[in-house]
Amino acid sequence: MSKGGLALALLTFANVFMTLAWYGHLRLHDYKWFSKLGLFGIILISWGIAFFEYCLQVPANRIGYMGNGGPFNLWQLKVIQEVITLVVFTGFTLLVFKNEQFRWNHAIGFVFLVLAVYFIFKK
Repeated sequence: MSKGGLALALLTFANVFMTLAWYGHLRLHDYKWFSKLGLFGIILISWGIAFFEYCLQVPANRIGYMGNGGPFNLWQLKVIQEVITLVVFTGFTLLVFKNEQFRWNHAIGFVFLVLAVYFIFKK
């Protein structure tokens, strides 16, 4: 696998953990043991999940960064990460939160983000 492909794969898996850490606890209140936790307990669980995000995100950026022999400059890495975040978040939201809907304004916003990627990569 190329450095760019590896960086993209690591960024994707990192974002899965990040999404779970940031938003997963919003659904865990359905479990009796979790509903009794205070905010500090929830924060500790989220930090524990986020640890794995960092274990993937940091290597992804190091591998993908042009200054370390990767194919992407810093601007490109950031925009790629944001688009991956939104794709992962959308999938997570539609699968886990059945009451949330993907609307036309979300689609238009995503089109603008894809355009952002285009312009960031344009020489």
